[in-house]
Amino acid sequence: MKKTADSDAKNALLNILVFPGLGSLRSGRKLAGVGQIVLVVAGSALLLLWFFKALSQYYDLMFEDVKPQSIGWIGETGGVLFCLSWFWAAVTSFSLFRQASTPTAVTPPILRSQKATPDQAKIQTALSTLPQWQLNGEIISRTFEFKNFPAAMNFVNTVAELAEQAQHHPDIDVRWNKVTLALTTHDAGGLTEKDFALARECDASSQR
Repeated sequence: MKKTADSDAKNALLNILVFPGLGSLRSGRKLAGVGQIVLVVAGSALLLLWFFKALSQYYDLMFEDVKPQSIGWIGETGGVLFCLSWFWAAVTSFSLFRQASTPTAVTPPILRSQKATPDQAKIQTALSTLPQWQLNGEIISRTFEFKNFPAAMNFVNTVAELAEQAQHHPDIDVRWNKVTLALTTHDAGGLTEKDFALARECDASSQR
């Protein structure tokens, strides 16, 4: 959580202090990042073009009797695009700073913490609602059996969709008409409510 917040803050500073759009791209906001970069590059190019045209006209007026051309609009357009890119980057950076300062919800282990020993009573209570699942250390697993291989693969596809929705992915082992699922929450160091919730959904899906 802290690493993500630090990354958001650094990307916000990149947008403001280094280059508009760079921090947006690094934070995964591709549309905003590309748009900001296009605006700042286009604005800078127009400002440079205006500068060189103005300088060229200045020297022409010094040594030749020529009529000056109206080129102010080039600089004005470039300045507007340049300022717009920085304003857009500042808005994105403000959003990133807010995101960095907002605590991210993390699912706490319901059965153990990193330094605590597992609470066997809570394990058994949670497992009692899943009689066909087996406990093996920090993993719960179950083998599902189907009438044939296509039925087993249909179940695997359903589990994949459930796992994506929950952003929690089991280990899956397929042996023709048998599918074994193993669940644990690696980043929490043990079993959490995520494991038991997904196990219940898998049980329900296997009956359809």
